[in-house]
Amino acid sequence: MIGNEYSNKTIKQNLIDGLSKKEFILSKFYTIVFFSAIATILIFIICLCIGLYYSSINELSLIFRETEFLLAYFVKLVGFFSLCLFLGMLVKRSAFALAFLFVLYILEWIIFGLITWQANVDIAEKIQNFFPLKSMYKLIDQPFQRIAISKAPNGQDFMYDFAVHWYEIAIVLGWTALFIFLSYRLLKKRDL
Repeated sequence: MIGNEYSNKTIKQNLIDGLSKKEFILSKFYTIVFFSAIATILIFIICLCIGLYYSSINELSLIFRETEFLLAYFVKLVGFFSLCLFLGMLVKRSAFALAFLFVLYILEWIIFGLITWQANVDIAEKIQNFFPLKSMYKLIDQPFQRIAISKAPNGQDFMYDFAVHWYEIAIVLGWTALFIFLSYRLLKKRDL
């Protein structure tokens, strides 16, 4: 979205035509929210249809149980796309922005390794949960492991917290606000 703006010079044209830099960033943010909402609605509809088709349960409270994961999915998408918006604004090219995203992923693990080396693993994991990519991942924590545990023989109880917590959502929303603000600051200071 941003890489095309720079390569096709439409960002200059939008600003020449009277769109302020704040309105430009807000339009990109609204696009992020729109596409995230559409993806979340599609996931909801698909899951609802599959659940109604393959399940004999028709009680409304059981059907809509644990729908907080949809909110977490929406927040996760908005946060991730905001990070991509910031990276696109930072490097101006789509391929470089994706490469920088991969470098950020590796950098998070290197920092985690350094913290583990200096402290213990528990402290390192608590700090790692505040990193941008890890905090987005933690919103919907290990979905495949949860499915495997639900299919475990003997109905064994496993001690693992799969819930969506408010503080995890707050961390991702904080990163989202920071990425949007930094994108705006970059655009405001940059000579187009």
